[in-house]
Amino acid sequence: MNKYIALAFGMISMPVLASQGDFSWHGYVSQGVTQSNGSNFITDDNAITGELTEVGLNGYYRIAENISVAGQINYLDGGNRFEQGARLDYLFIDWKLPDLPGKWQGQVHIGRFKNRHWLYSVTRDVPQTRYTSVLPQSVYFDGFRDVALGSNGIQTSFSHYGAQNIWELNWSYGRSNINDSQRDFLLGDEAKGDIKQDFVHQASVFWQPATMTWKLGASWLSSDFRYTPSQNDNRIAGNADIERIMLSAQYFAESWEVSAELIREVQDSKGLFFPGFASKRTGEGGFFQFRYLFNNNVSGLIGYDTYINDRSDRDGRQLEAMTGGVIPAYFGYQDTYTLGLRWDIAPKWRLQGEYHWVEGATRVVSLLNLDVGNVVSAIDVLVLRALDEGSGIFHH
Repeated sequence: MNKYIALAFGMISMPVLASQGDFSWHGYVSQGVTQSNGSNFITDDNAITGELTEVGLNGYYRIAENISVAGQINYLDGGNRFEQGARLDYLFIDWKLPDLPGKWQGQVHIGRFKNRHWLYSVTRDVPQTRYTSVLPQSVYFDGFRDVALGSNGIQTSFSHYGAQNIWELNWSYGRSNINDSQRDFLLGDEAKGDIKQDFVHQASVFWQPATMTWKLGASWLSSDFRYTPSQNDNRIAGNADIERIMLSAQYFAESWEVSAELIREVQDSKGLFFPGFASKRTGEGGFFQFRYLFNNNVSGLIGYDTYINDRSDRDGRQLEAMTGGVIPAYFGYQDTYTLGLRWDIAPKWRLQGEYHWVEGATRVVSLLNLDVGNVVSAIDVLVLRALDEGSGIFHH
């Protein structure tokens, strides 16, 4: 079995750097080492590298009683999982709506906002808020993380805290810029034109009892992408439409927690490769994670994550036959088993380890990129993380 090993040692999550009245800054740093053995999912050539870095700096400024500005910049290095470098994580105006009827609370975000429609989407870039360093790929697909993480546009959120129930309703509309690296991931290195996300429209609802032991949610996403070829391009004009439905659930007991999400998404593509090309498929999957608290400082985790690229071809054999063996069958599915251990060493400091067994590769690369020769069908992953949990991680 091919393997990759990742050792992550998060060094410091900075405490408040500045806090005065209506203005505050916070930050975090997590650094690790990683190795891939027989797979290039994270690193190449079985090398031990430091390609497991997360650095973030966020700020918050209250302009008026109901209006504030929040933003975060971060630097990420996840090896081959996504593009290395600094990026603007979010920057938006937060308007808290006053005097809503029925004890509802509401806020509007305008600008570059974080996706808050899934369990971990809003805190995906904050390492101390995640159960695992590598999130379940069925839902939190690293290859397309920068587009899925947030959008430029408008987002609204409404919440109601009743005597028996807590409700949260979210809606957003916007788009994300797609750079050349993300274009190459989707369409291959031979694509030289421009790909744009015309829009992404999302809505979600979450419910909790007043005890907050349960959290149940459902979300919907619709998005459209358009490709315009360059003058010397072997791709042609085309578009892809994506629609996604998800169900989310969490349960919190005194000494254990459960998280799960299910996903079904339809992708409809036309053009792109040659005149008359058309492809429509339905992918589905989800994950389950169980965390047990041995005491106040030590906890363990087990998890299972699965994704099928086309529910009518669950083992990928039709995919392999259709491409004449160019795309192996294991690119039609991906199953991941996870074991993890976490130790809160001291206030704000944590050591976290996890081991992943991965079979299949449908969430490793885009199936639109036929250069799959260096990706293998089975992977093992070990991640150890030590980090300092800073205060004031994220404002929303």
